[in-house]
Amino acid sequence: MTQHQDLLIVGAGILGLSHAYAAAKRGLKVSVFERTATPLGASVRNFGQALVTGQPPGQMLELAKASREIWGDWAQLAGLQLKRNGSYLFARSEAEEHLLEAFCNGRAVEHGYNVALLRGAALRDLYHGQFSHHRAALHGMDDQQLYSREAIPALIDYLRRDLGVEFHFSTLVRDVEPGHLYSTAGSFTAKQVIVCSGHDYQTLLAEPIAALDPQICRLQMLRAKPQVELNLQHALLTGLSCVHYGAFADLPQAAAVQAQILREQTHLHDNGIHLLISPTPYGELIIGDSHHYGSDPSPFNAEQVDNWMLDLAEQTLGCKVQVLERWQGVYGARGPGPFSLLRPAPGLSVALMHTGVGMSVGPALAERNVAQWLEEI
Repeated sequence: MTQHQDLLIVGAGILGLSHAYAAAKRGLKVSVFERTATPLGASVRNFGQALVTGQPPGQMLELAKASREIWGDWAQLAGLQLKRNGSYLFARSEAEEHLLEAFCNGRAVEHGYNVALLRGAALRDLYHGQFSHHRAALHGMDDQQLYSREAIPALIDYLRRDLGVEFHFSTLVRDVEPGHLYSTAGSFTAKQVIVCSGHDYQTLLAEPIAALDPQICRLQMLRAKPQVELNLQHALLTGLSCVHYGAFADLPQAAAVQAQILREQTHLHDNGIHLLISPTPYGELIIGDSHHYGSDPSPFNAEQVDNWMLDLAEQTLGCKVQVLERWQGVYGARGPGPFSLLRPAPGLSVALMHTGVGMSVGPALAERNVAQWLEEI
């Protein structure tokens, strides 16, 4: 028997759930379909960092700021454990310090980044001097952090319990057409079908997706226990991230940072390594990451890459760590822009991220997509 809803969503990652929230809070009847018994893709393999500070000026910064507010709402509504006290990005060299200083004095003021640069006594006082071996620390005060493995299921429970979203897990969607969805749970119709398929470019709507020429990014990641009691409450980054994140990468001072990496640490550049560290609620740390791109992610991890990341983490933390778990992150990457919204036909859309910042901008991006769709009907 064909079942009818207002909106059908393929994929229960952060983009799919964000679209479900944006629609259901407006009173629409929503169903979400996920092929696995629980989400297992990019949205639970990540650091749980929802960063405002790293986003480039323009639409990405605005989406991150708006998403920050939505995450705050979800923390209240769904009981998420959300750390809202920001991140610290450490300058390890003079070049990195000059870049952070230029950012704070220029772009941060011009575009309203909520940041502060810590040096001297302020840096020495941070975590009782644990990070005083750095030259400076950029405090991104609008940045947030959560434990994705618990936050995504909690968000699903809230959407099901309080907003009446219907979920079909362990369900393969075989095909979609305008206003129609065919799955192992039956046939469904709706005013709109939105495919949020992450890095799966083959199962549904392969031809329009292929026109974007997207790639897949594979990341090596770790969960570790620090060998001293850090009680870390902030997400951590280093100046290595400045050549990856758009807020910094096009500033003139970034060239010196990039040149220093190529001169002294070519292996970091070659493997796309820039350090991110996120605390879990259990005193552990999520550490990464590397970046390798292609049409298919290799299943094989390189131990040397993990060792390079662990060395960076121990240098940054000022202590040894014990590895508890290793895995691969994976996300869609390198499309025509940071994200795409395709509309192959009326009543049928595809929403894809082409960067690893879905947690940072996805909630507001979905809000915008649903609002536009409702204006058109």
